[in-house]
Amino acid sequence: MHGDRVHRSFMDETAALRALVEGTAKETGERFFAALVENLAEVLGTHGAWVTEYVPETRTLRALAFRLGGTWIEGWEMPIDGTPCEIVVERRSLTHYPDNVVALFPNDPELQRLNAVSYMGVPLLDANDAILGNLAVLDTRPMPEDPRAVSLFRVFAARAAAELRRLRAEGEVRAREEKLRRLVDSAFDAIFELDQDLRVTRANPAALRVFGCHENRIVGQPFDRWLAAESVGRLAALVATLADRPEGQQYLWIPGGLTARRLDGTERTTEATLARFEVKHRAFHTLILRNVEDRLEAEAKIRSLRAETQYLQEEIKTLHDFERILTQGGALRRVLDEVEQVAPTDSTVLILGETGTGKELIARAVHATSRRRDRPLIKINCAAMPATLIESELFGHERGAFTGATKRREGRFALAHTGTIFLDEIGELPLDLQAKLLRIIQEGEFEPVGASRTQRVDVRILAATNRDLLQAVRAGEFREDLYFRLNVFPIFVPPLRDRGEDIALLACVFAKRFAHRLGRHIEPLSQDCIRRLQAYTWPGNVRELMSVVERAVITSRNGVLDLDRALPEVPASTRAENRPEEAAARVRTVRELQEIERQNLLLALETAGGRTEGEGGAARLLGLNPSTLRSRLKVLGVKRNGRS
Repeated sequence: MHGDRVHRSFMDETAALRALVEGTAKETGERFFAALVENLAEVLGTHGAWVTEYVPETRTLRALAFRLGGTWIEGWEMPIDGTPCEIVVERRSLTHYPDNVVALFPNDPELQRLNAVSYMGVPLLDANDAILGNLAVLDTRPMPEDPRAVSLFRVFAARAAAELRRLRAEGEVRAREEKLRRLVDSAFDAIFELDQDLRVTRANPAALRVFGCHENRIVGQPFDRWLAAESVGRLAALVATLADRPEGQQYLWIPGGLTARRLDGTERTTEATLARFEVKHRAFHTLILRNVEDRLEAEAKIRSLRAETQYLQEEIKTLHDFERILTQGGALRRVLDEVEQVAPTDSTVLILGETGTGKELIARAVHATSRRRDRPLIKINCAAMPATLIESELFGHERGAFTGATKRREGRFALAHTGTIFLDEIGELPLDLQAKLLRIIQEGEFEPVGASRTQRVDVRILAATNRDLLQAVRAGEFREDLYFRLNVFPIFVPPLRDRGEDIALLACVFAKRFAHRLGRHIEPLSQDCIRRLQAYTWPGNVRELMSVVERAVITSRNGVLDLDRALPEVPASTRAENRPEEAAARVRTVRELQEIERQNLLLALETAGGRTEGEGGAARLLGLNPSTLRSRLKVLGVKRNGRS
């Protein structure tokens, strides 16, 4: 060591140890290491001293405190390879080079830069003898061996190792606590820590979301304020039950869960578990709540999708045999033009026409060319359901809503959400349900049978009827406000008798389809067959035509349709007019044809009470556009009586 200063430093080891203790007793962490290094350099009289932590992944030492020539070195880090510190780390023992250290370690540039002459280092080990770091001193003059210096150096190293172990342990505790905190905070379930008085001492983010409040509104508060009244007493009883259980069994699942009350006063059902633990003889409880409403909502969605799938499967079984609307005449062409106009909108459509004219097919055409075509078209026949069941079919019901309601069921309106619903035979809907339908059209909401909740839907409504709804309104059988809500865009489907040019086309298509299905060969329809089909009035319209053709195919012989058994009897007068060989036929003049048309127009106006437009108007009866009718009336000199 160096002269008088070294002699003074070592003439009283007690004083040196006192300086170490006094210099570090009040310090921890970085300040502790700084005080230790400063005192070590002072006591040993060296040019520099440092304490480091070892990073095994990179084989480097990172300084916790480094003092050199009276100056603090910040951020010092050095690889150990080729340095005296490498020997300390590898041998795990005190290493002392009293002189000529640069020559011994020529690959260490730091030694040369510092003009180092001597070095002494000692490893800092954990409880398992793993390297934590090292403590070292360096001098620009020789550092002779001295047992007292080594002993004192080991004392400083022991203090440094103890503090480093403490910091490592503290860091591991913090890491475990952080991991535990993240585990709790990332949980989907709401987790509460309650003290022995059932006040909230901690709540994870999921708990705050469940109750819709900030942490400062819930921590420190009695937990009973967040429970419904019936759940408060239940929780208290369960807490008392846990206290009587032996340690290791102080936990339970709460059957039926608890009803939580949010900050806004709304309540929700939760599954719950409760556990008890003690810290310093104080009881605490862990309460875990799981929001089952999301699960119930998901289950309801699954049920809805299953119901929708079942409905669509049933629909596939009942689809019409034809895939497109067949026509070559003007009457149905006008209908298709109207479909093209209204389909892109979300307007309500009322489809009118006699039974069997294909009103459902028109509804499908509207849906198929609309923006909702990728969503389901849900159909319900209002005349086919008993009055006691149609409400449940339309709007759904809750479990136990009525006798036989053993489970919750989605209604047709819920299934049609974001899609289209087709209400066939709307004129048969009971008056009390007409009010609920009106509410859906106006506000887009309804309540399922037996439910107190309001359900919102986005549904386009198509309705159809063969009844005169205006007459039903006058008779008090149909709500007038609902009629006007449905009659936004009426479409009248003409009867088959007004589509004479389509009868042969449809009959040919149906004959081919039924023949293929039955495995038979059918000759093309003869002119006689076509005349006979066109002579019939078809009160059942297209539906009746399908049945007649199917019967004719079944009874056919040698590929010839048998209309004698299939076609209902045609009145003799009609046969005479349509069979030149059986009645005297003559060519009529243009004047005669105009008179026939004039008489027909007068009959239509009389039947319609003088009205030309709207439902029941003369134009609708004739299958004409109102502007075309007005033009013909003017040409033929027919005056309108009554309302126009």
